[in-house]
Amino acid sequence: MSKYELDVVVDGFHYLEGPRWYKNALWFVDFYTKGVYRVNDEGVAEKIVHVEQQPSGLGWLPDGRMLVVSMKDRKVLCLEDNGELVVHADIWKHCEGHANDMVVAPNGNAYVGNFGFDLMGGADHKHTGLVLVRPDGTSQVVAEGLAFPNGMVISADEKTLIVNELFGNKVSQFDINKDGTLGEKRDFANFGELGDEPNLGARIENASILPDGLALDSEGAVWIADTLNQRAVRIKEGGEILETVDTAPDGIFAVALGGQDGKTLFMCAAPDWNEASRTAETKGRMLSTPVKVGHAGTP
Repeated sequence: MSKYELDVVVDGFHYLEGPRWYKNALWFVDFYTKGVYRVNDEGVAEKIVHVEQQPSGLGWLPDGRMLVVSMKDRKVLCLEDNGELVVHADIWKHCEGHANDMVVAPNGNAYVGNFGFDLMGGADHKHTGLVLVRPDGTSQVVAEGLAFPNGMVISADEKTLIVNELFGNKVSQFDINKDGTLGEKRDFANFGELGDEPNLGARIENASILPDGLALDSEGAVWIADTLNQRAVRIKEGGEILETVDTAPDGIFAVALGGQDGKTLFMCAAPDWNEASRTAETKGRMLSTPVKVGHAGTP
């Protein structure tokens, strides 16, 4: 395993998520300042837009308009060219918990995950699905039976969607059909089946990895934010861990590959994901480290 030197990109935030490298800049959200941010050329994070019901996944339509998930009201919002934030899609009926991460394909199709249950309220774990939001704002469920679908990427050939199952101890993948729907789920990396166990504590205790954020590289491996073990790991299809970036005592909750050459790994770090603690404290920060294999696919 390689030893990585960590740099702090920005700090003083609550809980960062959704890192994306877009048009030569790093973008991310902070759940609890309710902001979408872009890091400018001076290294300062500028707030681009406020999302009152808590922002999460980011992406861009082919015409350059930004989409952002509004978590608590389960909507996908669009930042228009005039700066107005409008509803792109209301996906409430498709979600059993907060809407969460999202990947937007080059053709404008967006895939959105959701919690599946009341995570912060201590409810039992339930499996849930992925929602396809088309460029015209229409939506449908295109996959079911996922254990808290979280970070997602689309392969460079736009034929495969890879998704982390946070409480499933696995990374899954789907063929993308020509109409944007998804084929049958199959494993990308499976670290042990957890079944239908409803007790979240038991699921976590029996897991060896909690895969949150996801990034794809040009060798077909993925970087994963492993929230269980305070690290980012690079994993090849089949489950072999190729590289590990240890970040203790901070946990890592999302990752992205970017930088001018695509060989900087950005990591959203915080002490934990406890809502009360992260709202009260400003210990969230963005870390980075250089890696050898560059970015591929979307985002």
